[in-house]
Amino acid sequence: MLLAACAAGLAQAQIQNAFPGKKTRILFLLDASGSMVAEMGKTNRWAVSVTLISRMVDSLRFVENCEVGLRVFGHGKPITMRDCYDTKLEVPFAPNNHKSFITKLRQVKPLGYTSITQSLLATAKDFPADKNARNVIILITDGIEECPGDPCAVSQELQRKGIVLQPFIIGLGTDGERFKQTYSCAGRYFNAQTEDEFKKIIGVIVSQTLNNTSVQFNLLDNQNQPRETDVPITVYDATSGQVLENVVHTMNGKGIPDTLYLDPMRKYDIVVHTLPNVTRKNIELQPGRHNIIPFETPMGSLALKVGGITKYGRLQAIVRQSGKMETLFAQDFQTTKKYLTGKYDLELLTLPRMFIPGVELMQNKTYTVEIPAPGQLQLTLGRDVIASIFVIRENKMEWVTDIDGTRTSQFITMQPGEYKAVYRAKSETRTLYSKTADFKITTGSNTVLTL
Repeated sequence: MLLAACAAGLAQAQIQNAFPGKKTRILFLLDASGSMVAEMGKTNRWAVSVTLISRMVDSLRFVENCEVGLRVFGHGKPITMRDCYDTKLEVPFAPNNHKSFITKLRQVKPLGYTSITQSLLATAKDFPADKNARNVIILITDGIEECPGDPCAVSQELQRKGIVLQPFIIGLGTDGERFKQTYSCAGRYFNAQTEDEFKKIIGVIVSQTLNNTSVQFNLLDNQNQPRETDVPITVYDATSGQVLENVVHTMNGKGIPDTLYLDPMRKYDIVVHTLPNVTRKNIELQPGRHNIIPFETPMGSLALKVGGITKYGRLQAIVRQSGKMETLFAQDFQTTKKYLTGKYDLELLTLPRMFIPGVELMQNKTYTVEIPAPGQLQLTLGRDVIASIFVIRENKMEWVTDIDGTRTSQFITMQPGEYKAVYRAKSETRTLYSKTADFKITTGSNTVLTL
């Protein structure tokens, strides 16, 4: 019903702006070059354009938070002058300017040269500064760029800077395939060979401009079922990089992923904040449809535990994907955390540090890492010392930690094992005065050591 109303320019009340609190500005960028007088049906391309645009603008009069503007190119200088800067904002954006828009449009006569690149460049100043507005360009032309420049590069730059959304481009009575190859990189291209096609395309474009589109994010498990949930998701504009939405994935009352509404005029980069992240880039939505976007996110859980009574304040493990050095997460002990299924390497920040490589997490299963409760080293220093602690493993000395020689009394929480302190008085000037002290740490016990 909406599409039919848009196409015919009827029933203004049926056209609604589905973006509350956001102003939508639609700039018609119209080709008025000499070729627009070419035949289309019983009349010509220009006459059809004026009629259909006028009807559409009239139908938008009562749409809340919607303004229109008109920029025309190729109408100021004859084609023989080949003027590549023949472009003018004929109707600036303003509330309730629909009547003046239609009046001005009917006064314009097609005359000159096709200058699309310069016209697109000029549109950057046509839109009033408003970071919250949705700026839309509808380019209507029957020709390929006749001047130097790259319309696609200009369009991409306007989108990257967040000045406009992805433009719509309507090619009138043209070689559809050639135009598509030329303009698809600049925006969403439509080919209109007849007046009826043009009428339907205008309706579709306005419908897409003013209506949201529903989206469902399916977080798939290893059986390709959307059972994963409760994960933060960030939605970016793929061109400008702007953050558009931050949501937490939710199952609705029927146990299926809940619906989100997004602007169908953008391309999106979507990041699902699993550990590690899952990302999909340059996603285009099908306007007017319910879009289902799947992500492969099978997850298993990692539980970290300390046995018995622990005197650790906050003990963590660094979690990395197997074979990678980048820290994925620092997980606290006595917690359980979900990760994507796969293999992980753990570095436990105990004294001494412990390394557990190749931990394999599987769908809906919990892998538990439990370490013994620590003991405590009760250390007393008689005078300033330079000292380090080593653990003895397979008859080799492995450094554990240095001792703060300025503190006469201190407690150090350590894992059970056989240790050796190597030290000397700071005031001594000869190596032979270095000393060692062996000690043992037992779970839940204090070990007293005086240096």
